[in-house]
Amino acid sequence: MRRLILLRHTKSDWPNGMVDRDRPLAKRGRRAAPLMGRVLIERDFVPDKVLVSTAQRTVETWALASAGLIRFPPATPEPRIYEAAPHVLANVIRETSDEVRTLLLVGHNPGIEALAYDLIAEGQADLRQRLSRKYPTGGLAVIDCAIDRWTQLARGCGTLVAFVAPCDLDPEAE
Repeated sequence: MRRLILLRHTKSDWPNGMVDRDRPLAKRGRRAAPLMGRVLIERDFVPDKVLVSTAQRTVETWALASAGLIRFPPATPEPRIYEAAPHVLANVIRETSDEVRTLLLVGHNPGIEALAYDLIAEGQADLRQRLSRKYPTGGLAVIDCAIDRWTQLARGCGTLVAFVAPCDLDPEAE
C-alpha cells in the first residue's frame, strides 16, 4: 500500500504584467495554506517526501503549510509538475523510490484534479461526489493506492481516504 496526497496550491493573485509562473498567493491563499498543513498533522497524513511545482504560488503554499511543523520533510522542487497533464504527474510519481510510503505533490489544476479522477476507484461516496464537483484551490485529496511500488501506479488503483478544502476549516480561507 502506498499513500498519495495531492494538494492544489491555495488561492493565488495575478498582478498586472506578471507571468503565470511568478504569480504569488492572494491574501486568502496565505490564510488557507497553514490550515492545510495543520490538517496533514492533525489527521496524521504526514508525507515521507514532498514534490512541489516550481511556480511561485505552489512554493509559497508549501512554505506556509509546513512552517513551524517539524514533522515534514524538506520539499523537493519538481519543474515537471507545473501545468502538467495527469499522465506526466503519474510518471513523476512512478519515479519515486520504494522507500517512500507517503508522497505529497503540490501542484495545479487541471492536472491534479484529473489525476485524482484517474486514480480513485473507491472511497466514501460523498467525498468522491464532492471531489467530482470541484477541486478548489487548497484542496487536499488523500488517496491510498493498492500497490507495492510506485512504478505500479495505474488508473483505478486508489481509494479516496479524505478530501478537505480550506473552506471546510475557515469560510474566509478558500
